[in-house]
Amino acid sequence: MHISHRPRNGFRALVSAACAAVLGAGLLAGAGTATAEPASSPKLAAGSKVVGYFTEWGTYDRKYYVKNIETSGSAAKLTHINYAFGNVTGGKCAIGDSYAATERTYTAAESVDGVADTWDQPLRGTFNQLRELKKKHPGLKVLWSFGGWTWSTGFGEAARNPAAFAQSCYDLVENSKWADVFDGIDIDWEYPNACGATCDTSGREAFKNLMSAVRAKFGSGNLVTAAITADATSGGKIDAANYAGAAQYVDWYNPMTYDFFGAWDATGPTAPHSALNSYSGIPKADFHSSATIAKLKGLGIPSSKLLLGIGFYGRGWTGVTQAAPGGTATGAAAGTYEAGIEDYKVLKTKCPSTGTVGGTAYAKCGSNWWSYDTPATIGTKMAYKNQQSLGGTFFWELSGDTANGELIKAIN
Repeated sequence: MHISHRPRNGFRALVSAACAAVLGAGLLAGAGTATAEPASSPKLAAGSKVVGYFTEWGTYDRKYYVKNIETSGSAAKLTHINYAFGNVTGGKCAIGDSYAATERTYTAAESVDGVADTWDQPLRGTFNQLRELKKKHPGLKVLWSFGGWTWSTGFGEAARNPAAFAQSCYDLVENSKWADVFDGIDIDWEYPNACGATCDTSGREAFKNLMSAVRAKFGSGNLVTAAITADATSGGKIDAANYAGAAQYVDWYNPMTYDFFGAWDATGPTAPHSALNSYSGIPKADFHSSATIAKLKGLGIPSSKLLLGIGFYGRGWTGVTQAAPGGTATGAAAGTYEAGIEDYKVLKTKCPSTGTVGGTAYAKCGSNWWSYDTPATIGTKMAYKNQQSLGGTFFWELSGDTANGELIKAIN
């Protein structure tokens, strides 16, 4: 699940998904040809997409700026950035936080290009910083992501008039003040015809109809992607909407293969939130990444249109006595911004990994139990991504990584 605007409490057990997916462009084997493609038009090899989320609110408490994407070395390893989130309200796309996005004045020290903003420049804020980052990395693409956990409530109304919704999104994303910043749109509806923060009853075809309208308006010259549920259970959230039918309209899907388990189940059992594979004692069958990918591929969605989702954070419980997964707990472990969740960069030293299960890591320190991915377990997941011929990898979100980009380096 993707939190819109500020992190908040109250995740519920019924919400069991997270984010990831991507498009693959296979390189043709040059059978005996001596001519190479010009360097000016590099093709992304299948599986090479690396999509990172940048949160609009991260510039406040976290003080994570676009400049940090550059100084961490992450910008050189990313192919795409998803800017999260735009709001969905009144059946239309809307700017989330206009101050953060377009107005905040950046100092020289905070800026990507080392030059301070002036009061009279046409565009400031994160959008201008993204523009500066793209100048340094001309191949980098940016998508504006709409919805997320908190702001998905508006999709039900949007689905009643998909064409009007698509037009509003196009007008916003392609606004002349920042049209050069964005290369497309990402739709993060949590969840069509199912329950997220609220329950949607727009019907099984609503998502397909919405994505059809978005593609028709944005055309082939823009990227259109969607973050989708990872719930592969029979009769679960994947079954609730026509994701296979909508796949023709997207460049790729980001199935949110994280947040399968967490301290919304306050007493446990402890379980890794982003296991790659099943394991003995998993609390719910098919609550792991490979089940998600298998289910989506089984619906006929091309593997090249699926990205594998990675969480740059952990989920944890307290009051735990058992080191192995499956122990009881008394509640959510303390976190910097929200109980039960913590950045990898913090957990790496605060509660180092003590074991692996289902292709991901877990850690017990004192009475706290955490699960999260490490460079080693990301390596395991990348081998799986390649074996499955997936289009690439996506992750939530950039500020959870170390200052030197330890996790994104493991993806590459």
